[in-house]
Amino acid sequence: MTEPLSVTNEIIDPLLADLVTGNQDKVVGWMKGEPGAWGFLAGQAVYAVRTHVGRSLGDMERRLVWSRMWWWLEQVKARTNNPF
Repeated sequence: MTEPLSVTNEIIDPLLADLVTGNQDKVVGWMKGEPGAWGFLAGQAVYAVRTHVGRSLGDMERRLVWSRMWWWLEQVKARTNNPF
């Protein structure tokens, strides 16, 4: 039997907003398609959530964090009209 997810968008979103704001160079790099930008941001997102909840994340939780991080990046990209 699997555990219900305790990591939700309500927990994740403020952390990811801070991550996007604090790593604008990597966000721009992601929009430009620079190698390593997505990996850096995805790793930092998992690290931030893991630190916040005080435990390792399960597979489904990590996938949720990655999916939500991608959503945040797409929002930024749409707002900048993706000049890259």
